Amino acid sequence: MNENATITAPEEISIRRRRWEAIKSNRTTLIGLFLTIAVIVVTVLAPVVAPYDPDEQFLDQTLEKPGGNFLLGTDQFGRDLLSRILFGSRTSVTVGITSILLAAIIGVPVGILAGYRGRWMDQMISRIVDTIMSFPTLLIGILVVAALGPGLYKVAVAIGVAFIPRFIRLARGSTLAIKEKGYVLSAKSIGASDARIIFVHCLPNILGEITVMATLWVAVAIRVEASLSFLGIGVQPPMASWGAMVGTGVDNLFTAPWISLFPGLAILLAIFSFNLLGDGIRDVVDPKLSS
Repeated sequence: MNENATITAPEEISIRRRRWEAIKSNRTTLIGLFLTIAVIVVTVLAPVVAPYDPDEQFLDQTLEKPGGNFLLGTDQFGRDLLSRILFGSRTSVTVGITSILLAAIIGVPVGILAGYRGRWMDQMISRIVDTIMSFPTLLIGILVVAALGPGLYKVAVAIGVAFIPRFIRLARGSTLAIKEKGYVLSAKSIGASDARIIFVHCLPNILGEITVMATLWVAVAIRVEASLSFLGIGVQPPMASWGAMVGTGVDNLFTAPWISLFPGLAILLAIFSFNLLGDGIRDVVDPKLSS
């Protein structure tokens, strides 16, 4: 029987109250939550709040300094930098979240299966995961993009493939610990099927850890997408991408530093936000809060 099923209604309300109090009392969690929501809102509302079309060129106002009609200035093509940063959030954040969701959907079930079944299946999957994880995440992304070709969703798939081994290893390790718990052994003793044990007992009890790491890995995925676009093998022009914007501003780094500076700050803010949120979620789902 699942440990969570033995919690009475008042105890469950008490746990939720303590978790909410933990969120309210943790300033880092609140800041991370606020910043992450702000980033997502900007991503969704970019077409509404952007002052100009991100691809519109004002050829008589190239390399305009920040201020006036262009709050963050213009690039070498006369495009409004603020508008491109706002639309670039749709690229970077979308790829970051989509790639991690894809990796979790594939990696978590495989990891649970490897940890629960053990023996030859666990050994085979573990060896494959160890081999893939011996390569840097960025290198794997480059190889997959080279095979699939550039493009928004192809980049998301490439980054997702690079993160699948991480989810497999995480889910496997958590399942190895859980399958020896008393409630899992009791379920086996009364003849519960493997599918029931996996979906009722194993998966719900590792979701907290999976959620924490997924949130933290979104930040890493955003950085990888920016790196791929910076190298010119990610999202292709004229689609706005923070990494590509940083790359196009390198040639004018000393004469117009704002072209690279502001997209770089946007990358920093997004990564910082998801990292803070992940740390906050980790504090909330800490087992000590439920004891």
